[in-house]
Amino acid sequence: MVRKGYFGGFGGQFVPETLMEALVILEKNFSSLIKSPGFKEEFQRLLADYAGRPTPLYYSEKLSKLTKAEVFLKREDLSHTGSHKINNALGQALMAKMTGKRKIIAETGAGQHGVASATAAALLDLECSVFMGREDMRRQVENVVRMKMLGAEVLPVDEGDATLKEAVNAALRKWSEDPENIWYLLGSCVGPHPYPEMVREFQSVIGREVKKQVPAKPTHLVACIGGGSNSMGLFYPFIEDREVKMIGVEATGSASISRGQPGIFHGAKTYLLQDKVGQISPTYSVAPGLDYSGIGPVHSFLKSTGRAIYLNVGDSSALKAFSWLAKNEGIIPALESSHAIGWVMENSWKSSDRIVICLSGRGEKDMETVTERGQV
Repeated sequence: MVRKGYFGGFGGQFVPETLMEALVILEKNFSSLIKSPGFKEEFQRLLADYAGRPTPLYYSEKLSKLTKAEVFLKREDLSHTGSHKINNALGQALMAKMTGKRKIIAETGAGQHGVASATAAALLDLECSVFMGREDMRRQVENVVRMKMLGAEVLPVDEGDATLKEAVNAALRKWSEDPENIWYLLGSCVGPHPYPEMVREFQSVIGREVKKQVPAKPTHLVACIGGGSNSMGLFYPFIEDREVKMIGVEATGSASISRGQPGIFHGAKTYLLQDKVGQISPTYSVAPGLDYSGIGPVHSFLKSTGRAIYLNVGDSSALKAFSWLAKNEGIIPALESSHAIGWVMENSWKSSDRIVICLSGRGEKDMETVTERGQV
């Protein structure tokens, strides 16, 4: 029996009673609007004319020479606001406006989802508040300034590690206080149903474009994974094509799907890092967008079935890839994306391999971090 809101044994709605009605209404609105010609037409217009889609699929000649395979970069860094996050932000913010909401709230780690949410809110005349861990605010000052310039309120979160996990907790608490008037614009394929399905739908434009752009069928799709939105956007349109291998690359210090166990986290059953008594384990990554203790339930399902493979690389590999791509291709990648690039650079490939890497964002936001690490 297939249970609604589940992907195999993962997913569901594990939230306080105060949020159940809000989730029911959210699911109803999503199911209705995603089929609405009016919504689809406006969303596609915004993706094309505002966000700049389709993004290019760039053949990286130097990376191909280094690896001896054909390597393509899906240039999500060239989207408006500098990452894939704008796809989902525009979709959800447009739904919020069409359902009469006047205020959106969001969480952010690296700041890219916060910037995208603030951008969509400014465009659509919505109020916007973004919760961000104090540690991430310290690491991502540029994005904090960008959010404020766009008119958003940035709310620091000091609990726990003061990173993405705590920002999600704070946003969920705020949403539960006033679900009738607030739309929680969750940024990744995590959380209770229908969020994983909704974010997957809005980000799948990435993989659909790749199918049209790649000169021949890819053998491997590679993407970094924190919560899992850019990777799911690349993977999902290829899920039925078993010849295409899907590789998710986590940060070693927050490898929830590589080293975690199933449990309940942020409203869903999924893989997460936890100790022997079930308490959430602390995480760390040089890339704040990967500094997360859990993973989206769709990714947990893909792991359990073996359809996707999940690996991890450390800070040093990501930093090396960051510098290499900047100096050899003139492209400064986000530290999150650098994990996927680093994994490809460190592995052996055949000349018949055709690899598509999702370059999920650009790296201007990471200048302070890479300077501290001696990469400049």
